[in-house]
Amino acid sequence: MTDDRPVLPVGVTNVVRFISYGLAVLGGVALLFITLTTDASIVGRALIPIGLRPIQGDFEIVEMGTAFALFSFMPWCQFNRGHATVDVFTSRLPLRVLNLIELIIDLVFALIITIIVWRMSVGLGDKFGNGQKTFILQMPVWWTYAVGMIGGVAWIAVSYFCLAESLAAVITGRPRRRATESADL
Repeated sequence: MTDDRPVLPVGVTNVVRFISYGLAVLGGVALLFITLTTDASIVGRALIPIGLRPIQGDFEIVEMGTAFALFSFMPWCQFNRGHATVDVFTSRLPLRVLNLIELIIDLVFALIITIIVWRMSVGLGDKFGNGQKTFILQMPVWWTYAVGMIGGVAWIAVSYFCLAESLAAVITGRPRRRATESADL
């Protein structure tokens, strides 16, 4: 008989779930805005003969929105362990071995995500310091980095939460939370 209690406190898991899900929803809203902006700009270009115009700086708006959306989806993906996995070789392994493998994977993920976001923060500092602006809208380029950092920081937090879950599973010998258990909002 296995112990089905969560390896980390339910309240902590719920907070991480809420934040990562909320960011994913905001990323979806950003993608909807990007789509509407692109559609309006295309229609404006097509109807120039009747006096309409494309949205000025539409590609700059799309760039910034995409940065936000991409980094907003990553915490939810990480929380649900939605990255590609190959279970063919590991599905029959004992729980302790699976927990150890997942701990190693989560450690590597946490380190890589930390490096990605750290380097993005260096880029943010560089763009902030040099005052570079976009060509059409004259928006500071660092804004794009800053909106990406919102999801990036959450992604780091969620990756270390997942690492803590895996470590607790190794220590206790219990299974960690599965992706299907976290989808219930």
